[in-house]
Amino acid sequence: MFIWYCPATVVGIHDSRKKDSAGQSKTESMATISSTSTASGLFPFSTAPSGKAAPQPRRLLSLSSTLRRRVVSPSTTTITAPTDIDATTDDDDDDDAAAAFWDYQFLFASQRGETATPAALRAVEGVVPADFPAGTYYLAGPGLFSDDHGSTVHPLDGHGYLRAFSFDGASGLVAYSARYVETEARREETVESGAGRRWRFTHRGPFSVLRGGKKIGNVKVMKNVANTSVLRWGSRLLCLWEGGAPYEIEQGTLDTLGLFDMIEAPVTDPIPGPPDLLLNIATRFLKPILHGVFQMPPKRLLSHYKIDARRNRLIVVSCNAEDMLLPRSNFTFYEFDTNFKLLNEREFCIPEHFMIHDWALTDTHYLIFGNRIKLDVPGSLLAVTGFSPMISALAVDSRRPTSPVYLLPRFSGEESERDWRVPIEAPSQHWLIHAGNAFEQRNDAGNLEIKMYASACSYHWFNFQKMFGYDWESGRLDPAFMNPGEGREKLLPHLVQVTVELNEERGSGECSIEPLHERDRPADFPAINPEFSGTRNKYIYASTCSGSRRSLPHFPFDSVAKIDVEEGAVATWSTRRRRFVGEPVFVPRGSEEDDGYVLLVEYAVSIQRCYLVILDAKLIGKPEALVARLELNEKVKIVRTTGYGRCTEMETISLPSILDD
Repeated sequence: MFIWYCPATVVGIHDSRKKDSAGQSKTESMATISSTSTASGLFPFSTAPSGKAAPQPRRLLSLSSTLRRRVVSPSTTTITAPTDIDATTDDDDDDDAAAAFWDYQFLFASQRGETATPAALRAVEGVVPADFPAGTYYLAGPGLFSDDHGSTVHPLDGHGYLRAFSFDGASGLVAYSARYVETEARREETVESGAGRRWRFTHRGPFSVLRGGKKIGNVKVMKNVANTSVLRWGSRLLCLWEGGAPYEIEQGTLDTLGLFDMIEAPVTDPIPGPPDLLLNIATRFLKPILHGVFQMPPKRLLSHYKIDARRNRLIVVSCNAEDMLLPRSNFTFYEFDTNFKLLNEREFCIPEHFMIHDWALTDTHYLIFGNRIKLDVPGSLLAVTGFSPMISALAVDSRRPTSPVYLLPRFSGEESERDWRVPIEAPSQHWLIHAGNAFEQRNDAGNLEIKMYASACSYHWFNFQKMFGYDWESGRLDPAFMNPGEGREKLLPHLVQVTVELNEERGSGECSIEPLHERDRPADFPAINPEFSGTRNKYIYASTCSGSRRSLPHFPFDSVAKIDVEEGAVATWSTRRRRFVGEPVFVPRGSEEDDGYVLLVEYAVSIQRCYLVILDAKLIGKPEALVARLELNEKVKIVRTTGYGRCTEMETISLPSILDD
């Protein structure tokens, strides 16, 4: 079993708009409109289109703001972002393949600067509502993709960059700060000098190949870049990564305090699985090699965590390092109180080769939806040489047409008569990406029914090496992989409902996977009101796209969808053209499930700006859904974007002081 991190996966849901008599844009509910086909966005190139330079913004304030190229090597180009751009304009008319290509590159441009001193955001539309709760919205993700020596890493291997948006509450003041996580990997790959910080990638990470670095013998691939998710639990703020201990961050300054190993407690013996002498011998052989040579920790923490609000517990899960290469998977679940005291620990050995990125939690079970993989021997040989990413040692295993779901009992002594080692097979094949919520209930027949809302894609689209269109040789990202041709969009991630019914008397179970709504468009990053986590909920919020841009019909995202899972209705809010959005997070306001705000970051790539957007969750699908759009002031403007990352819900802490602008 290997754990995969995807900070942003291709999605898309249709948002239809009509013009009223006054010429204003009016959004309709997707439940009452017909789907509109879009032209396929095909990019038959992995570098810039021939003869096409990066498109310039419509208005420039000075000659120095034009886009410039600085040649690093004969086939590697670094784009320097504009320094002075009018933040009020977007080039709405430029929707050709060249503009789309460069918009895609700018979305993943490296962020070289930090904002250590909190800076005020200014409202360019609307105002922060008086009832918006005081607290801080944290956003973590990869921030650096290209070094100063010609190497470009995969977006999943970029160094962790933490942003904080602190809300004062009654005054409506919002402060912004951003820092790189001072990991061991960041210290190893940077040099501080009078000319500033210089970067040189020395370790490739699992998804990358270094152009300017050592290939053969470069065995440290699991470098902890702390770029996957952020968690505030108790008094600690943590940045997590798929494959190592989290880094603790000081909440006011965003200074890195160091590693925080929350799973140091002795590991219990695994719950017995099927005996296999050969696998046991292979495990004893691989463990010292993976730990001593490849510097992998014996147990690697999964960055997706769950909160049991009723019991006030944090639940995390780890896997064993050798699971990446062997056809069995070991999961250890840990449950902590707010002081990180270990309250419950359970270990399970499953006799299948899995790659797990996310999982689900109910009142009595851990849910593992198995993504089947296999060892790729030719790919392994190329990976060891350094001329192919280490992830190429694995391949998707699509030989079986079903999807296994494992229901693992949370508490000892409460196991049912049904053997948890036997999966419940869904009759269709899906690759699960993100879980939004899961809960238990009794159906009309009196059987225990478990539902999970999630996003899943096809095995025939998912590709370890091509995710985001990564090409280490050109140093560019090809948008074609995330925007396949017409007819193949059905392979992309969609929101699904997984239903498991258990007949406890017979000890048997059945499973089904169905679309969460009728619209045949992709979607990802399902989020809910956190106060309804683990219980039956009605609304799901997800990142999506309008499909209105012919050259980028599916990705990057430009919309937020609100799905009524009971009625199957979908309403959307879309940003402007040539702007993209990150994943949504729900901030509760009242007692009703959709009484609150949806926060997200908006990337205006054509003018090199970032905005914080506040939506009224109740009004999504209506013109008045936008509550406020906030921009950094000119002194500390963001001129490069940082990709996507996991984010926390609002956490109440004191607001750091900021200079009056």
